[in-house]
Amino acid sequence: MEEVARELTGRGWTISTAESCTGGAVGYRLTSLAGSSHYYVGGVIAYSNAIKTALLGVPESLLEAHGAVSAPCATSMAEGCRKLFGADMAVSVTGIAGPGGGTVPKPVGLVYIGVAHDVVASVREFRFNGDRERVRRSAAHSALKMILNSLNGV
Repeated sequence: MEEVARELTGRGWTISTAESCTGGAVGYRLTSLAGSSHYYVGGVIAYSNAIKTALLGVPESLLEAHGAVSAPCATSMAEGCRKLFGADMAVSVTGIAGPGGGTVPKPVGLVYIGVAHDVVASVREFRFNGDRERVRRSAAHSALKMILNSLNGV
């Protein structure tokens, strides 16, 4: 976490978060250090599709076509969050933490993480094992790694 904070602060960048299945865990970790107000501007816990649409600007047609747990949704959430908060960078997390809610095509542990900055957006699919808390913890950790990789041009 210190490395993410150092990279953001060194660039003078701000970051915002749009989280679903992690319920604010990424924002919590980003604000765990003193001085985080220099780089963290805010976040949205967008559990419902209505909030994803109303606050983050995720098109209803995208949700109907791909679902909330999808790469296009994660990308749209990150881009919408960045715009909503006027941040230099935003990260989004959407997935199925379980224990229920999974299907054969979208099983428990399926998570999409998106990162948006400037005009660049990237998204990755993850499949985490374990109980609800482990999926959420793994997703938050992976989101922080994606932020750092993006800052480092990886």
